[in-house]
Amino acid sequence: MKVFKEGLLEKRSDGLLQLWKKKHCVLTEDGHHGGADTGKVKELHFANMKTVDCVERKGKYVYFTVVMTEGKEIDFRCPQDEGWNAEITLQMVQYKNRQAILAVKSTRQKQQLLSVCSLSH
Repeated sequence: MKVFKEGLLEKRSDGLLQLWKKKHCVLTEDGHHGGADTGKVKELHFANMKTVDCVERKGKYVYFTVVMTEGKEIDFRCPQDEGWNAEITLQMVQYKNRQAILAVKSTRQKQQLLSVCSLSH
């Protein structure tokens, strides 16, 4: 599995206080893997991501939101020079492009198979 980026990223907790928690994160071909200090790994797959939204620079941080296909929003922040938001966006677009190409190839193969089957009758 190819690793594009690895390091610390802060995630806003879902709780009432919405505290920022540091997570060790690894960005791979399939998506973004964030592990808590407990060793528990949380995976966000590109297949389930809709977009990276609300990118805002404040002070030394960049704040951004990953919007999942089911509508859930996950808030992150990182130091401005880390560029996590840009890297996640880039890899997500490339992943979706690969999926689109695979879908087109799959459709073409089915069409070719159908035409071969109809010719043989």
